[in-house]
Formats: sequence, structure tokens, C-alpha cells
Amino acid sequence: MNQQIPDRIPGGGIDLSHLAASRQAAAQAGQQGQPGQPSAGGAPAPGQVVDVPSLVIDVTDDTFEQAAQLSAIVPVVIDLWAEWCQPCKTLGPVLEKVTAEFGGQVLLAKVDVDANPGLAQAFQAQSIPTVVALVGGRPVPLFQGAVPEAQVREVFGQLLQLAEQHGVTGRVNAPDMGESSDAPAEPAEPQIPAAHLAAVEAAESGDYAKAVAEWEAVLQKAPADHEARAALVQVKLLQRLDGLTVDEIRSAAGNAPADVDAQLRVADLDVSGGHVEDAFLRLLELFPEADEDGRAKIRERLLELFEVVGVADPRVIAARGRLANLLY
Repeated sequence: MNQQIPDRIPGGGIDLSHLAASRQAAAQAGQQGQPGQPSAGGAPAPGQVVDVPSLVIDVTDDTFEQAAQLSAIVPVVIDLWAEWCQPCKTLGPVLEKVTAEFGGQVLLAKVDVDANPGLAQAFQAQSIPTVVALVGGRPVPLFQGAVPEAQVREVFGQLLQLAEQHGVTGRVNAPDMGESSDAPAEPAEPQIPAAHLAAVEAAESGDYAKAVAEWEAVLQKAPADHEARAALVQVKLLQRLDGLTVDEIRSAAGNAPADVDAQLRVADLDVSGGHVEDAFLRLLELFPEADEDGRAKIRERLLELFEVVGVADPRVIAARGRLANLLY
């Protein structure tokens, strides 16, 4: 089981109102029929096809309106990146390749966070790369960090299912759709450090046990490799969830609320699906009721999940403070 996205479009958490204001004003003015814009009622025709200049577009604070409009036609995946970010340079070509594979069902919008602080703040990008999506103008959190290509492909598939549930079933048509889907991925290989290649390949093939071993080997030689550490905790989470279904995990936890291992699996599931606060709250509330061994397990898992989410994330900071109060 890989990265899960929410089964509904969140109603809050990311304030995009100030960035989408011009789109709403245009809709109220009754603009219709322009490429990438829905009708005045905000509902595009089912299966609508819209011409765009490229499957990959650059979005700024000023041009966010266009991406919001297009998200009424197809899901718009937003890649929040920066020039100095090495994981961003690894992930970017993978996102472009997978976007091309979906043949106009998904559009990729790239946002340079240094040049566009408004969007970075709106999407609460505490670490980069951060990847989110817009579906019908509303945000859907996807993942953080340079995740494996297979995982990106699965998340895109889940995003399309979510979009269909909300009536976003159109396509975009772009001149670059005829290009080989392998072309965008070519820059990715030399940007992956040679020491990381075996681990990345193992993760992409779904061999999480081997990927964990390879990342641990990298860290033995280079303990300060923060990218390897971040990848290791993400792959460990995927390994723990591999082969399990959502129903199995939630049923086991519901039937045994005091079973630490069962609750740890639900916390893993929640983090993988973007329900970070739910995961942290579950474990922090269980902590005082657990025995000594259980508390040790909960503390270890929380520290690992903090790294998965990003140590600078406000939710992690709050949860870390509460854990410290429980410990001391």
C-alpha cells in the first residue's frame, strides 16, 4: 500500500481565498467560453477539453487564478520547489514524466517558493518539495519530499478518482503531449547521487525491505545525509503498511483501542493519507494509558513520524511540545 490521499476534498486548512479572489470576480462577471475557464455557474461541461500551452506550467502569485480555473477541468498538481533544493531537482522530472503519462488528464503547475512567497504561505509549505493538488479550486494535500516514481504514479491515479467524484472529468490538450514520455525523465538520473541509486531503485520497484537496508547503508557511511534520512523514514512507513488494507488497519484498531501496535498502524495510515493531526493526537492520547514498553514504542514512532512530516511543520512542533510535557 502506498501514499494515500484524502477521500474528500478538505474544506479548510489552506487559505487560498486571497489568491483566488480574481477568479471568483471573473465568474461573477459572467465570463464564459475562454480557454481554461468554467461557465459563470462554475460547472464545466462533462468531459470538456481545453487547449493549454503545455502540460507543465509555471505558476506565480499573480497567475494562480489560471491554475484555479483549470482545476475545474482537470486536477492541477502543484509542485512547490526552489532552485537550491536538491530533492526538488530529483522529484521535478519524475512529476513531469508521470504527468505526461496521464495524457492530459492532469496538469502540472510548478511554483518557485522563493519567487512566490504568497503561494508558499497559502499552501503552508514548511518544507520542500511539497506537492499538493487543486480540484475544482480546492486544495488536496498529496505528499512532501522526493518520493519514488511508482508512488507518484499511484497518487496521481488516486487523485483522478477523487476528481471524478467531484465532477472534474475533463482533459487538457497541449502541443507537448506528442513527445515521448521518457524525455522529461532523462535529467533525473544524473541528479540522483550515486550512493542513493540502489535505494531509490529498490523503493520504486516496491522492495521496501531492500530500500530500507540500502538507505541505512548510505547513512552508515554518511550520517549527515539529511536527504537519505528523510527517505529512510518515508520508506519505513511504506514498508509497515505494505500488504495491509485500510479496512484491516482501522478494524483492528477499533476492536482493540488499547493495543499499541494496532494504534501505531492507524497512525501510519493517517500520516500517509495526510491526516497528520489525527495521527499525532491518537498516539499522544494513548501514551499516558500505555505501559512502559508501549510508551517507548509510541515515543519512537512519533519521532519517526515527525521526520516524515517535516520537523519544521507547525503540527510537528505542537505535537513535539505535548510529547515533551508527557515525558517530563
